This record gives sequence, structure tokens and C-alpha cells, in this order.
Amino acid sequence: MSVLSIKGSVPLQGRVGVHGSKNSVLPILAATILCDGQSVIRNCPELSDVKSTLRILRRLGRRAHYQDGVVTIEPGKTSCCEVPERLMRELRSSVVFLGAILAKTGQAVMSYPGGCELGPRPIDLHLSSLRQLGIEITEQNGNLICSAKKVHDTEIHLSFPSVGATENIMLYACGIPATTRVCNAAREPEIEDLACFLNSMGCSIRGAGSSDIFIHGTDSFRPVQHRVMPDRIVAATYLSAVAAAGGEVWVEDLNPEHLSPVLSVLAEAGCEIDAGADTVHIIRDGQLKSMSSIRTMPYPGFPTDAQAPIMAAAALAKGTTVFVENIFESRFRHAGELVRMGADIQVEGHVAVICGVPKLYGTHVGATDLRGGAALAVAALGAKGETIISGLNHIDRGYDKFEENLRSLGARIERVV
Repeated sequence: MSVLSIKGSVPLQGRVGVHGSKNSVLPILAATILCDGQSVIRNCPELSDVKSTLRILRRLGRRAHYQDGVVTIEPGKTSCCEVPERLMRELRSSVVFLGAILAKTGQAVMSYPGGCELGPRPIDLHLSSLRQLGIEITEQNGNLICSAKKVHDTEIHLSFPSVGATENIMLYACGIPATTRVCNAAREPEIEDLACFLNSMGCSIRGAGSSDIFIHGTDSFRPVQHRVMPDRIVAATYLSAVAAAGGEVWVEDLNPEHLSPVLSVLAEAGCEIDAGADTVHIIRDGQLKSMSSIRTMPYPGFPTDAQAPIMAAAALAKGTTVFVENIFESRFRHAGELVRMGADIQVEGHVAVICGVPKLYGTHVGATDLRGGAALAVAALGAKGETIISGLNHIDRGYDKFEENLRSLGARIERVV
């Protein structure tokens, strides 16, 4: 089993690019099954979650090829509407295939999805929304048996702006001859990227990026090429690493507007931040300062995925920082591992109180989820001595060339078998 060896307390220097967004490319790949021609997806990161998604596409009868950041998807000789349980359990985002498969074939069979253990993440909103769109859904032996029964114009009011539910609605509604309105829709940039892809294929989606989305379906999807947006959480992770370790870094190939809450927090902590058109220049010289209460919220609020890396940096800040997690119940699992490194963290329910310490110390820690694993690496870069991180399968789900990119900034980091 591989581990990461990180020898910390080395300031980071240089430039690092941000790869394509994991949370954007997965639903886009699911959407390619709608097209009877070739789809070419560029700026696709080489992640284990992407590999799992391509396995699902092949199971559904598509030919999928990945090379040098480019995915080519083509129709196969056969098609299928069922995703086996073993593939569904590899990643949480597998549930977005539900809407796409239903739009393509009118029926779908799949189990509940897997992914990181972050507490209850029910797909009730997905299912209730699809039922409103005329889908009949039953459960048999742990499988969801779904079939399209009737098509009509629909107005759906989401009780929570769920990204996954919004994506599933879009993926199904774009393939039916009707008009769908989604109220209280998710506003994340990844929703806009999916809408851009679907519109390029021939659909008509208005309002993506706002809380009110209108979808006019089509039965003819044309071949398309698309470049995936930058991964804002990867960018936030690199910025957090500089905050923890110190130094001066230009994080490139990103959209700074997508990172506004993170940049504000880092500036409050004492980092010098200069945002350009597609670059963020960060300098951390001197001890970090504590930050105001950080509350995770749906976009454009502070992203839950950035909470863990920022917490790792806050562990080294002078003063007390309070984190309130409003999205997932079990998103503080990394806190116990940070405490093993010398952090002073108290967790009570959805609230974590971090009292900054002068130093963290290297030790053996284990990643239990994707962003928590990245947080441990951020802490290790700012710690004294060597840190060994296990559970790299979690980090590999969302970070392409993670240690290679950090080494380019001067970090002493190695993957050891």
C-alpha cells in the first residue's frame, strides 16, 4: 500500500496550474450517453473517479478512450440501461447517470451510490424531482427500478439547492419534449459548465448559475467538443498549502471569481492575495492570524470542499477560528488526525473550534475521505519533521499529479510503495 512521505516546514515557491474540475467532468461524462455521435472532453483530469465513470460508460455500451487529458466517447454496438452495484459504489457521483440514462432509454436500473463516508447524503431530492418529471420509481432488492411514464411541462421547487439533484433534473429534462423550470436550483459554477456542454449538444438551458433554471428538451443531440472548467477546490488546496507552509506561489489556470470566499478568508489570515484574470498570486510571510467564523454554504458561500484544507492552515494561525459545517454531518473526520499532529481542535456536532498552535509535528496519519486527505497534506507541509499519510486512494479520487505539482513548488513530498 502506497503512502505519502512529506517533510514539512519548507516554504513553497513557483507556479502551479490547476487541472479540470472533478465535480464538473463527472456529470459531463454522464451526459455524453445522450449523443449518438462522438464527444470529445478536454482538460479532463486523470482521477480514480474519472476512471470509474469511464467504466460505467463502457458498461452502458459506450466506447471510451482517455489520453493526455482528452476523453473521447463514441456509441458502441450495444446499449444498456443498468449500472451494476459494484460500479455504483465506487463513487457518489454515479447517481447522475440516472437522469441521463432515463433521457436516453426511458428506463434505468441501478443501486444506491457509494463515495466518501461523509454522513447521510440521501438522494431523496433526486428521486422526488424525477417523479415530478413523470418517472415511476420502485425499489427491489436494493435496486432502483425507474421508467419514464409520461412527459409534461414541470415546475420543480427544490427544498435545498442540491448540486446532484439539479444535475439529474437537467440531464433528464434536456432529453424530453417539454419545458422544465427548476426553482431554488444549485448555483455552483459546475452547474454552468454542464449547461454549457448540454447547450452545445443542442439543448436549450437558460438561467444556469442562478436559482431559476429553464430547460427546453430536444430529441437530437449533436457531437460536441468541450473543455472542462478549472477545479476550484484543487486551487483552494494549493492556496491553503502556501498558507500553511509559507512562501510565494502563482496558482494558474483558474477563475478567481469562483474562489472569492476562500480568497477573503486567506487575506483575513494575513496572506497577501493578488487575483488576476486567471491567476492568484499568494504570499505568506509571517505567522497566520485567526479568521472569522467560517460557515460552509451552497455557492456562492464558502464551499464545504474547501473547509478541510483551510482548517489545516488555521491550525497554525495565532488565535481561534470557528468552523460551522452546514452541508455534511461527518465532515470533521480529519480533525482527529490533525490533533495527532499537535493541533488544538474541539469538535461538537457541526462546530469545530481551532485554537492555533505555534507548530505542528510530523507523525503517521490516515486519510478517511478526499478533502480530509488533502488537508493532512496541507498540514504536513507546514509541520516540523516527517509526516506519513496513508489512505491515498481517497486523495487520488480528486487530485491529478498531486505530489508532482507540489514538488514543482519545492515541497519535499514522495509517494512510497
